[in-house]
Amino acid sequence: MKKYSMKSIPHPIPYQGSKRKLAPVINSVMPRDIRCFYEPFAGSAAMTLFMAGNDAAERFVVGDKFPTLIKLWEMIVENPHHVIDEYAAIWKGFDGENHNYFNDVRERYNATQDPVALLYLVCRCVKNAVRFNAKGRFTQSADKRRKGMAPEKMAIAVEGASKLLKGRVEFRIGDWQVTSGDAETQDFVYMDPPYLGTSIGKDKRYHEQLDRDSLVSGLALLNTRDIRFALSYDGMTGDKEYGPALPEDLMMSRLLINAGQSSQATLNGLKAETVESLYLSSNLKTPAKTRLYLKDIHQEALFS
Repeated sequence: MKKYSMKSIPHPIPYQGSKRKLAPVINSVMPRDIRCFYEPFAGSAAMTLFMAGNDAAERFVVGDKFPTLIKLWEMIVENPHHVIDEYAAIWKGFDGENHNYFNDVRERYNATQDPVALLYLVCRCVKNAVRFNAKGRFTQSADKRRKGMAPEKMAIAVEGASKLLKGRVEFRIGDWQVTSGDAETQDFVYMDPPYLGTSIGKDKRYHEQLDRDSLVSGLALLNTRDIRFALSYDGMTGDKEYGPALPEDLMMSRLLINAGQSSQATLNGLKAETVESLYLSSNLKTPAKTRLYLKDIHQEALFS
């Protein structure tokens, strides 16, 4: 199979916080004998797409508690031309004059949970930063400076993602411990749950939140099953930390990844660098360097 660079991986769902640009760094510390790759906090499925694009696992399990998101992924993979046509119809419905159009689509989505309407909202909302209220309604506003991903570009991304995943991916809706519950020792579980510091308040960035105690107990269970895993969880933006480090008795290695300029800080008119934590399970080898930088990862060396 053709090996894809970071920039050539198709990404139809542009979530803020996507691990797209960090995927090569994260992959560089993963084992090279993965049978099934699990991503139970799917979002944009950035890691799954990168792994599939580089033939780094035999098959994939993509899960999330957000049913509409998983239904969208199923449609992208199994019926890409329907997604392409429906997205184009919604996108072209905005004539540049009706400034309530985004809100109309948002109301339609909140009433029907239409997956393609959700795709349009994610593409057009401010900084692709989704927001939901306590009732699970999409509340983020439109970015008035742009129209969202053009249909022609979306068609390429959808067709590319479908080609990468069709025939070797299974989609699951539910809690992460359930959707990854059948993982075995030859498999790998990559988790990118909501950070503690970004998942509370009246305008949540995620459809449902994750209780920290539940995460810790689930990680302990993975340890008892000898499942290999990596977890993107906490970190800092400037001098603001997302939350305390996870318990030492989980025996995980903690790496720090310099992820560059924070998009959320930019959204707020500030400049700050983001440093993200990547935890590795105790049955994985800890790299010699525990501080990783994007500039140090070279695509051609990832699969040596």
